[in-house]
Amino acid sequence: MGEVRIPLQALKGRGASTRMAHRFESQARAVFDDGWDTVESEALAPEQLATEVTFEDARSVIGANDSPDVYFGKSINPYRGCEHGCIYCYARPTHSYLNMSPGLDFETKLIAKRNIASVMRHELSRRAYRPEMIAIGTATDCYQPVERELGLTRSVIELMHETLHPFSLVTKSSGVERDLDLIAPMAARDLAAVYVTITTLDPVLARRLEPRAAAPHRRLRILKTLAEHGVPCGVSLAPQIPFLNDDMEQVLEAAWDAGARSAFYHVLRLPWEVAPLFREWLEVHYPDRAARVMARIQDMRGGKDYDADFATRMKGSGPWADLLGQRFRRACTRLGFNRERVELHVRDFRPPSAAGQGSLF
Repeated sequence: MGEVRIPLQALKGRGASTRMAHRFESQARAVFDDGWDTVESEALAPEQLATEVTFEDARSVIGANDSPDVYFGKSINPYRGCEHGCIYCYARPTHSYLNMSPGLDFETKLIAKRNIASVMRHELSRRAYRPEMIAIGTATDCYQPVERELGLTRSVIELMHETLHPFSLVTKSSGVERDLDLIAPMAARDLAAVYVTITTLDPVLARRLEPRAAAPHRRLRILKTLAEHGVPCGVSLAPQIPFLNDDMEQVLEAAWDAGARSAFYHVLRLPWEVAPLFREWLEVHYPDRAARVMARIQDMRGGKDYDADFATRMKGSGPWADLLGQRFRRACTRLGFNRERVELHVRDFRPPSAAGQGSLF
């Protein structure tokens, strides 16, 4: 008799269903029913799903990027891992370098760079430092739930505020509203811009895709609040997934009404372990259309789950990718998105003081 695998099931508040082995492990294990009533003993206990935070003393925090298809040259990430648990997150494979699973470990075992502000202060103070816009939270959300207690993102923005250093950030969290006392005056001087990711307006799909992120209606309210405070804000419709979030035009219309004036999208990216994790997720939540979804994804990736080529990795290629691009451009033109480019400047930058004191005015 062949091996009978245990059916996967959704775990409350989590995107992944398993602690899938990472690509550097020499062994991989799967739970199966051996007929001796051992299935229940293999189930994850509640304490195994609790979020754990480990602190890290980083040696450097400002990362450089030279990818031609990415809009920023410098970035900073206060956290490794993300409790939002977005199943499609392209940063999941980074947990493999920590000898942890890109599955449940990525969203339950977080690393916080507790000295991020002091290290950044040192880096901005270097004589050789040349300021340019820094993107905050490019790998994992800088306003994920743990930020409420730790405030690492706020400490970074406080330093940006002190030095008049331009920055942008992308988030799915209402936590950004807490820091409007810093962001709004910087935006008034063309030093800050905020983008909110709205993958879909469907609350059921959003909860499955992004289990601990803000609900779609709440993200629209974030945009409205940002716009009311004069902060240049845009909407990210990433990722686009065939046969799942097919409400691109509706998202753009709602975001425009909320105050967003710029927009961009990417198609689903499935590097390394994200591909099998996403397949597992489809098996749990949408088994009836899993094959169709993956077939269309492969249509946009030259027959593969993923192609890392800089020319196509963000938008894909082929008829389905072309159709998405046409829909996006037509909707943006009709609504008025992207007519004016947000330009953040560096002319006011001043190196930080050693004591850490400063004022915006």
